Amino acid sequence: MSAVLNELSAEGADAKKAEKTAYENNKLHKRLCRLVGQAIGDFNMIEDGDKVMVCLSGGKDSYALLDILMTLRERAPIHFDIVAVNLDQKQPNFPPEVLPAYLDKLGVPYHIENQDTYSIVKRLIPEGKTTCSLCSRLRRGILYRVADELGCNKIALGHHRDDILETFFLNMFFGGKLKGMPAKLVSDDGKHMVIRPLAYVKELDTERYAEVKGFPIIPCDLCGSQENLQRKQIKAMLRDWEKKHPGRVESVFSSLSTVVPSHLQDRNLFGFVDLKTDGVPNPLGDIAFDEEPCSTPVANTISLSQL
Repeated sequence: MSAVLNELSAEGADAKKAEKTAYENNKLHKRLCRLVGQAIGDFNMIEDGDKVMVCLSGGKDSYALLDILMTLRERAPIHFDIVAVNLDQKQPNFPPEVLPAYLDKLGVPYHIENQDTYSIVKRLIPEGKTTCSLCSRLRRGILYRVADELGCNKIALGHHRDDILETFFLNMFFGGKLKGMPAKLVSDDGKHMVIRPLAYVKELDTERYAEVKGFPIIPCDLCGSQENLQRKQIKAMLRDWEKKHPGRVESVFSSLSTVVPSHLQDRNLFGFVDLKTDGVPNPLGDIAFDEEPCSTPVANTISLSQL
């Protein structure tokens, strides 16, 4: 009798666990749809009649992007088309059958572009050096051409919030620029609109979503090239902040959308040279002597009258 009761209890616990998992998975899907929809709306990424080329690498982020965009397309009040595009660069051990099988099952229009950029990169880059930069440039040019051939007016990339922040800090720490990775921009050839619908999505969420959906992930290290060590350092820094200082990463990301040019030092962005006093109070302006966010609390300071 006790064995039966234990078995029933275990079954009940398993059922509750499965129910909780399903609930959490549904919350994750809703959150991703909400964040992607918000980014699309905030930046007017997709309009009625657009044909969106979704660049599919076989990684977790691009799979998530395609999946969420297909969901939103069914709910959107506008019509837009999606075509998934993969560039097979002929890297050793790349499984060419994985993506076509997945996309056929999904029922989404797709195109596989075969270009042996791997041989070009290996010929031009010395052994042991990082090949990612040249590989990226070659890939970009090919995808621009494919977008034209397919009649796509938007190119959707799978960069998420963490990618954007990493790029921001890489440019600041190693390039001396306040420059990030925008959610929407005109391509460097001036002919294409590039969008990043995952701009508000955390990488941890795409990792979890890939597990839930069981995407057939293709590793990104097939070429044997070392990942950019500087980017790895930045990623580790952000993960550490997220763990030790909850809210800091979100605050930094928010700052990218709340820029005050008059309180930076870019003379091309703000007219410092021609700035004059006019005697007219500006209630919307910042005070001249800003309080430092990390300064000693006022209660512990000494009044000027006491000096």
